[in-house]
Amino acid sequence: MTALSLKNVNKSFGDIHVLKDINIEVEEGEFVVFVGPSGCGKSTLLRVIAGLEDATSGEIHIAGNQVNLTPPSKRGIAMVFQSYALYPHLNVRGNMTLALKQEGQPKAVIAERVQKAANMLDLGPYLDRYPSELSGGQRQRVAIGRAIVREPKLFLFDEPLSNLDAALRMNTRIEIANLHSQLGASMIYVTHDQTEAMTLADKIVVLRDGRVEQIGSPMELYNNPANQFVAGFLGAPSMNFFPAELLGAGGERTMGIRPEDLFIAEDGPLSVQVRHVEHLGGDTNVIARLDGHQITARLFGQHQVAEGENLRLGFKPESTYAFDREGQRLR
Repeated sequence: MTALSLKNVNKSFGDIHVLKDINIEVEEGEFVVFVGPSGCGKSTLLRVIAGLEDATSGEIHIAGNQVNLTPPSKRGIAMVFQSYALYPHLNVRGNMTLALKQEGQPKAVIAERVQKAANMLDLGPYLDRYPSELSGGQRQRVAIGRAIVREPKLFLFDEPLSNLDAALRMNTRIEIANLHSQLGASMIYVTHDQTEAMTLADKIVVLRDGRVEQIGSPMELYNNPANQFVAGFLGAPSMNFFPAELLGAGGERTMGIRPEDLFIAEDGPLSVQVRHVEHLGGDTNVIARLDGHQITARLFGQHQVAEGENLRLGFKPESTYAFDREGQRLR
């Protein structure tokens, strides 16, 4: 069964057209990530799915039922917010049970679901604590647990890791991935972080200016981007772009090479001057100038490269990408 189907969904705020003819299918049990830069419409799209905003036009189907006129509480969804949105006067148990009590669930069912969620998220020792007594990572786990106990048809995550530091983001990302495996639930996750998108998703939806640019698996989008925007958005460091004539190729094309596909070669075709070097331990990022254009090479291992040094870089021709004047992929 299809968990979510969006058909020609549009959303406008007055004269501002925010979402433009969105068509997306989410299969049951699939983890789908909406990714794109700030202002691309991804959070608005999530709120339209949740019913927190009304679609201006188009159809929204959850588990086979059209829900355009269905209130959020009746859509069978549970949402995890960036800000946790916990009630400070309720302890962890109270925050996790509140929605179930409002639904009129029996006490035995509530206790069973809370204990199951607490075991999944290692929250057992904290059930009697209040949000002010928890770390940021623990608060986010409580917010996730509050969603789990509702046993929704669809989980919605709105940039849930943005308030966490780097180490906690990685740990919580792993927890969310494991949670998806355990529950086998359909999940939609909004982020601007392409690393989160690449590591979590079964399928990525890349958005720009309220439109879907491309949909596919992480590696499909990484290896076969439809256009220059998608190619540049996925990958860290991002893809290098420069005019085709720098490679001796004709035509008004833009060439793309990923930083990891460049290497130091005495007879390499690219003559560059090093501007900055990032020593990352396992990798070395070399940021250089190529005839007035910035180019980044991601070199495996440790390299002693100095700022101002002249280098020659090589690449395999099959690792390059070509885009037309409008940014569409040629090859």
